[in-house]
Amino acid sequence: MNGRYQKVKKASILGILGNFFLFVIKAIIGFISKSEAMMADAFNSLSDILSSFMAFIGNFIASKPSDDDHNLGHGKAEYIYSLFISFMMIILSLKIGYDAIMALFYKSKYIFSYWLIVVCLITILVKTILYFYNKSLAKKINNVLVEASYKDHRNDIFITSCNLVSVLLSSFGIYIFDGIVGLGIALWILKEGIVILKKSYDVLMDKSISDEAKNKVLAIINNYPEIKKINHFNSTPVGYQYQISLTIFVDGNLTTYASHDIANKLEKEIVKTIPEVYLVIIHVNPI
Repeated sequence: MNGRYQKVKKASILGILGNFFLFVIKAIIGFISKSEAMMADAFNSLSDILSSFMAFIGNFIASKPSDDDHNLGHGKAEYIYSLFISFMMIILSLKIGYDAIMALFYKSKYIFSYWLIVVCLITILVKTILYFYNKSLAKKINNVLVEASYKDHRNDIFITSCNLVSVLLSSFGIYIFDGIVGLGIALWILKEGIVILKKSYDVLMDKSISDEAKNKVLAIINNYPEIKKINHFNSTPVGYQYQISLTIFVDGNLTTYASHDIANKLEKEIVKTIPEVYLVIIHVNPI
C-alpha cells in the first residue's frame, strides 16, 4: 500500500475515533437535556462515524493494485463508497428534519445545562483540529474521501456554533431556535450529501477530464512541431486520475520508429507533468 493510501487510512481512523467520542457525549447530554439541536448534532456525529468507516473501507479496496480482473486498478472504490456516504447523509437529513419540524410544531422545550455549552466547545475544538489536519492532507493528495471529510469537519464547526447560540438563547427562555438549528442542520447535511452524490456519480459515469486539465494536455502537444493535428481525444476516470487516449497525425515520410518515438515522449511528458493523468495511450497516423 503506497503512502497516499496510508495517509487516507490514518485520517479515516482519526475521524472514526474523534467522531465516536463526540457522538457519545452529545447523545448523553442531548438525551438528558432533551435538546433537539444537540440530538441532531449527535446524529450528525453518528453519520460522520459511518462516513469515516466507509472511507476506511473504500480506501482499503482502492489501494489494491491492478490485476487480471481489474486491469486499471480499484481506484473507483473511493467513489462507490463516497456514493454510499451520500445516501446515508441524505436519509439522515430527512430524519433530523422531521424531528426538528415536530419540535417546532409542538413547541417542545428542553432543560438548560452548562454541560450543553461544554459539549459544544469540545466539539468545536475537536472538529477544528480534524479540519486543519484533513485540509492539509487534501492539499497534498487528490482524494475525494479526504476532501469530503475536511468539508464535513468545516460544516460541523458551523453547525455546532449555531447549536451553541441555541443553548445560550435557551438560558434566557428562548427555545424556538433549538428546533430551527435542528432543521438547519438537516438542510445542511442534505446539501452536502447531494454534492458528494453528484461528484461520485460523475466519476462512476465516466465524466470527462476537466477543461483545465485538457487544456494543459493540449498545451504540451502544441510544443511538438512534428505533430500536425490531433483527433479522437477521449478520457476515462480511473479512481482519482484519468486515462487519456488520442490520435496524433505526423509527417507520413517519417519512419515508424521516429513517429512512435514522438508518441512515447509525449505520453511520458503528459503523465509526468499533469497529476490528474494516470495513463496516456496515443495512436499515430501519417498525414
